[in-house]
Amino acid sequence: MAEDSAEKPLSKGEQTRAAIIEAAYALFLKKGYHGTSMRQIAGRADLALGGIYNHFAGKDEIFAAVLDAYHPYHTIFPALEKTEGETVELFMHDAARRVKNEIEGSETKLLPLIFIELVEFQGRHLAALAEKLMPTILAFVQRLMGRRGKLRNIPPPIILRMLFATLVGYLMTEMVLKNIPVFKNVELDWFDGMMDVYLHGILEPEA
Repeated sequence: MAEDSAEKPLSKGEQTRAAIIEAAYALFLKKGYHGTSMRQIAGRADLALGGIYNHFAGKDEIFAAVLDAYHPYHTIFPALEKTEGETVELFMHDAARRVKNEIEGSETKLLPLIFIELVEFQGRHLAALAEKLMPTILAFVQRLMGRRGKLRNIPPPIILRMLFATLVGYLMTEMVLKNIPVFKNVELDWFDGMMDVYLHGILEPEA
């Protein structure tokens, strides 16, 4: 998004839309979804109330735009396209490193929005976003399947869902646990370790 805006200046309408999204994001974090009114969003964006409706049909649509704008997939997916590694394990560890670099610190921006999304909308917007991104996600899985190494006979959708669970689990536990002493060991690469468990489980292979 940043590169596109550098190449092509935003139109006045795009600037207004971006201002609305930025204002709504700040208010949603401070006041919650129900505590934020369209009038408050308009005021923070320095617009007349009617001006918002030239860009969004209502607060629900604004929230969906905020969730999309602040989701790290905008940088994660370009990073994943550069993933390298001849084997499944090397490929996934390289992917994990790239994802970690892109999501570092994003839990403070993204997770509050996700909590609002799950409570107020039961994940409806996230499901729509996942469906929109699915072709890119499946392309990554296809590249994974082409790496050297024997995968267990597990249906690809389960492999994909567990990968999602690992990524989301890292973000959530990073926010909740990172300041607890036992989890502050800076010598451990937490994300890479979780990816290792994703790939191999926790049981030693039987002799």
